[in-house]
Amino acid sequence: MRMPPRAKTFQAAVVSLAALLPACVHAEGIDTEHLFGFMIGTDVGNVGEREFQSETTGRFGKNGGRYRAVGQEFELEFVPARNFRIEIGSTFASHLISGVPGLDDQRRLSWQGGSLDLRYRFLDRETALFGLTFAAEAHAHRVDETTAETVRSFGTEFRLAFDRELVPNRVVAAFNLIYEPEWTRVISTGVMERESTAGAALAVMAQVRPGFLLGGEARYLRKYEGTGLEELAGQALFVGPTAYFQLSKRSRLTASWSVQAWGRPAGSFASLDHVNFERHQARLVFGVNF
Repeated sequence: MRMPPRAKTFQAAVVSLAALLPACVHAEGIDTEHLFGFMIGTDVGNVGEREFQSETTGRFGKNGGRYRAVGQEFELEFVPARNFRIEIGSTFASHLISGVPGLDDQRRLSWQGGSLDLRYRFLDRETALFGLTFAAEAHAHRVDETTAETVRSFGTEFRLAFDRELVPNRVVAAFNLIYEPEWTRVISTGVMERESTAGAALAVMAQVRPGFLLGGEARYLRKYEGTGLEELAGQALFVGPTAYFQLSKRSRLTASWSVQAWGRPAGSFASLDHVNFERHQARLVFGVNF
């Protein structure tokens, strides 16, 4: 089987960056707080920690035409109390949409909105059978992340995260349960739209060398009309590799790429859902402690 060009590029970038990692990097165990691309771990950091993070998310490919949506989020993270983390973010969005059925052609760059993310760790896997963290994120957007239309949108994302080291300091597995209701009013028409996404995700990461972990993530997502999961609109399965690099004692980098391996819009026999989801998703996260 021939490897897709994007996969070859990702593989080459991972190998090159791993080779450049400083030999002095020493891992004192696996920290899952920023280990994954599209998932979260149960670690939340130590009391007093402060971090700046840049998260770039790209979504590519729809049902025909040309589709590219890139979100750039800048975040500040604080750990004011044990097992509790606060994150404040601001996002910019870039869209290039041309000839996509059901979407207006768009070419724009704009400030999208802000977000607040709260996480609390109930169980620490160092002292319990597994780690357990609950995360709640609220965001307000003025640009729709899919259509690039001007909107007034409010959404929340709830996640229940579990993780456990399968091999101490070597291999860790994580599992997420996801629920995302969203309310959107389209400015041009005044129409109020309500939708929600539910799903589950699984990841396994292995420490290849100190400061370098490599693995993969799989996410099964279901899109619904209505915030209460009333009517199924479509479903998709995303799979792909993830790499984590500890660049220095204070900085890190996570790179993740996913492809829609299977999907189906409601009422269709198609093997992929390009109506509710994209063909490819990629994420690059850089963080530094200060």
